[in-house]
Amino acid sequence: MLTRKQRDLLIFINDYIQKTGLSPSFEEMKIGLDLKSKSGIHRLINALVERGFLERLPNKARALEVKKLPENVVPMAPRSSASRPNFKPANANANELVSLPLHGKIAAGTPIEAVRNEVDTIQVPPSMLGMQPCYALTVEGDSMIKAGIMDGDIVIIETCDRANDGDIVVALVDEEEVTLKRLRREIGSVVLMPENDAYEPIRRPPGRVRIQGKLRSLFRNY
Repeated sequence: MLTRKQRDLLIFINDYIQKTGLSPSFEEMKIGLDLKSKSGIHRLINALVERGFLERLPNKARALEVKKLPENVVPMAPRSSASRPNFKPANANANELVSLPLHGKIAAGTPIEAVRNEVDTIQVPPSMLGMQPCYALTVEGDSMIKAGIMDGDIVIIETCDRANDGDIVVALVDEEEVTLKRLRREIGSVVLMPENDAYEPIRRPPGRVRIQGKLRSLFRNY
């Protein structure tokens, strides 16, 4: 038996996934259920996982999967492939522009939650992409200025869940906050290194950091 808020959150997550193909962010869930803090979302998700309604998927961004719905809930039909973000690999016609989803802001400073916006897109030349699907994020903050990444830049991110030491990555910290940093591994720790002496490295045990992509290229408006 689910509580009303557990049921409401489960239906919200299921409908969001069917519409977008992605799990909602904690901020989107908080707003969708009109809660005051994201800590309540954590408790509701844990309860749904324990009861077998949700599953957390390892090594996957926004890693939630609806396993079942309450009785008398009719599942929404998945969206068609025609409505999914358009992606073409790097061997596309060099004269064509590729439409990438512009998912929102990512912190190059104190970690913030990356807010997905499935409406906004950006047009980029194929030469800026790799063979894997990519997405774009707007940089907020100045912690990566020594790497040439400035506040307001748009970074093109290649989707992946693994990266090498020295790569600039999109990292999900504690399943909630997302940041753009240079990856370094130490014994027992993952270190997210800023490129600005005014900021301290972020150190976490490996289980508290997940890679969601690595920097492929960068756009800048003057």
